[in-house]
Amino acid sequence: MLGAELICAAFLVGGPHAAPTGPAVAAPTAYTAAAPAPRAVSTPDGRTAELIDLGAPGGAALLDRITAELPGATRAVTGFWGVEWPRDIPIVVAGSADQFAVLAGGGADTAATTTAERIVFSPAATAMNDNDLRTVLRHELFHYAARADTAADAPMWLTEGVADFVGRTGPPGAGGADAALPTDAELISPGPGRSAAYDRAWSFAGYVADSHGVDALRALYVAAGGPGHADVETAVRDALGAGLPAVLDGWRHWHPR
Repeated sequence: MLGAELICAAFLVGGPHAAPTGPAVAAPTAYTAAAPAPRAVSTPDGRTAELIDLGAPGGAALLDRITAELPGATRAVTGFWGVEWPRDIPIVVAGSADQFAVLAGGGADTAATTTAERIVFSPAATAMNDNDLRTVLRHELFHYAARADTAADAPMWLTEGVADFVGRTGPPGAGGADAALPTDAELISPGPGRSAAYDRAWSFAGYVADSHGVDALRALYVAAGGPGHADVETAVRDALGAGLPAVLDGWRHWHPR
């Protein structure tokens, strides 16, 4: 049975911006047809990816491309998060849009989601270019790696910003004089503003890593987004050694290198 609870993010078809599905909401009635045997792929760090194509046109070719990207994706995730994350990585390509909705709650504009048990790609993901596929796999693999250390009510600007920091290549944009952390509504609501909200979340994560260090960004993720996390103001002070207003002011004046 390939049903699960949604805990993390979705990747939008047509661009490298994640669209959260919301924390810990039950998926629709599970798809119960027998799944084909997974294709087992070993990663350089000794993990095992179990890849399943449920019949999407081009699904097998997509799994070939995912297989080629897995070594870099696992290195990116471990380089940020450390080695303590699941050794088995289930990855499924849904056979149809309806099946994708059942398995992972994904919509027509979504290329992939991460659930409590696996990463699920939409059939539409077969059309992604190589850079977008690289980004979404790393983004979703980080969500999968961090799921046990991510609270259901973790701030989305943090979980999605850090996932983009791990997943996206190149420097993020500057915060800007009027920049504010995106709200959950901005990150969830369809429309052109969602991509800009994701860019701000990514920018803030990039600023923290650049100005305070990657270890501090990881500490902030745990302090503000882990089970039993503190409020944002306390978590920022504990992880970064500065108050939230000072950190936000630094971000607004930051220019990526």
